[in-house]
Amino acid sequence: MQNQLSEKQELESLYEGSLSHIERGEIIKGKIMGVRNDGVIVDVGYKFEGIIPLNEFSEEELENIKEADEIEVFIEKIDDAQGIISLSRDRALKIKGWEILMDAYEKALPVEVKITGKTKGGVLTSFYGINGFIPASLLEIRKPKNLDEYVGKTFKVKIEKIEPPKNLYGQWRNLKTSLIFSRKAYLQEEKEKMKKEISEKIKEGLKIKGTVKNITNYGVFVDLGGFDGFLHISDISWGKVRHPSQFFEIGSEYEFIVLKADTENERITLGYKQKKADPWENIDKKYHPGMKVRGKVTRVEDFGLFVELEEGVEGLVHVSELDWIAPKHPTYYAEVDEWINVKVLDIDKENRKISLSFKQLKPKPWEIVAKKYKVGDRISGKVKTITDFGIFVRLPEGVDGLIHISDISWTKHIDHPSQIFKKGQKVDAVILSLEPEKEKLSLGIKQLSEDPWIKEIPEKFKIGEIYNAKVIKKTEHGLFVDIEGIVEGLVYNSEIDKNRTVKEGDEIKVIVVKVDKEKRKIGLSMKKIDENEE
Repeated sequence: MQNQLSEKQELESLYEGSLSHIERGEIIKGKIMGVRNDGVIVDVGYKFEGIIPLNEFSEEELENIKEADEIEVFIEKIDDAQGIISLSRDRALKIKGWEILMDAYEKALPVEVKITGKTKGGVLTSFYGINGFIPASLLEIRKPKNLDEYVGKTFKVKIEKIEPPKNLYGQWRNLKTSLIFSRKAYLQEEKEKMKKEISEKIKEGLKIKGTVKNITNYGVFVDLGGFDGFLHISDISWGKVRHPSQFFEIGSEYEFIVLKADTENERITLGYKQKKADPWENIDKKYHPGMKVRGKVTRVEDFGLFVELEEGVEGLVHVSELDWIAPKHPTYYAEVDEWINVKVLDIDKENRKISLSFKQLKPKPWEIVAKKYKVGDRISGKVKTITDFGIFVRLPEGVDGLIHISDISWTKHIDHPSQIFKKGQKVDAVILSLEPEKEKLSLGIKQLSEDPWIKEIPEKFKIGEIYNAKVIKKTEHGLFVDIEGIVEGLVYNSEIDKNRTVKEGDEIKVIVVKVDKEKRKIGLSMKKIDENEE
């Protein structure tokens, strides 16, 4: 019996000894034993159970609690009479938070806080359950526009002002604390660090990444992380740049080349096109006259088409090189962004110019005509030009042929082709001569029918016979008349009846006095009619 009593006393002594360090106001680790209606039960190694109020847990935390999970708790009260130890997980968390904050404040270290809400003057924060505040003026280096964008996010901050509880481990009643953070101070500090790092390594020719801050008509401003860089529009591309926004978006990151670095005055000049070699350096090795190439139309002007063969290499198709025939306006041949085939005519490396041709990839119209037609062939075309000496007729192939005034009619006297033809009028003709190498084409209309002077006129009009005629024109030489609508003849002044007044359009009678087949002329007389009748 005595042995049993000594063993019991020994166990109680050991148990009491193991609990001698547990006192009110301590933070210790315990193991979760379960969840009851009055709280979460925690084993802290004492003779009684420790209880944490349920309101210190969220519903999700309560659902996921497992037995034997370790948890840090603050001993609020030990009640031996009722056999209860009152615990607080929230108090333990906040004490730990205040300790971290005070240490960070002394060492000027940043801490990470969560933004839980906003007020008129700034945003509310939480750190280990401790409420804090960031004034709007201390949220960004520049004044923020919309505080709603910060809620729910976590940020690193510096402690601007801190007033922890006076008795951290004692009773917390009527606590007066203050906790103000500055994200601006952290950002400025980081910017200075990055600025120092960049200034030590930045140099001309360095490839560097940066974020586009602003885009203007003349260039792009880039945040290099401590420094601002500027990219001029002329250094964006080797080709034409209408506006920097073709290549960049605000807020996006890109890689640049440092062209000039003045870190002391914080001036960094950037390049973008310099990441690639200048395409004009070896232009004569890549392109040569006579070469067929494909490019994209970048501009359409009255004087021609600008065609981009590759980035930075643009050539001009002059309006004269658009078509073999009279070219239309350049918009007829292509539109901006359309891909076309062209031929290289000339390369001016020094002035960075390339002359191109569109028409020279198509057969020459004279080559087509030479293969398609021969002398004697009948053709159709439209009157393109009217001159004193004849008319030019445009063939479907685009070449012009001349119908001389003398080849319009076998029998009519024509003062000017405009008496018969109008621009755009369709005419039929016969090819009289064809010289493609000289780009010459002679046509005739009268040759469409047999020459009436060979047979028809000599047989129809006999010397000494009288015919009806109409006065066409009065000249100094006499009267030109149309004989029965078949052929024209001339009544010399000496053969006009002086007793009769004649004007253009009058109907008269004439007698044939001469028929010259070689010269294709008929001589007529009015006077000899009376003599013949006598």
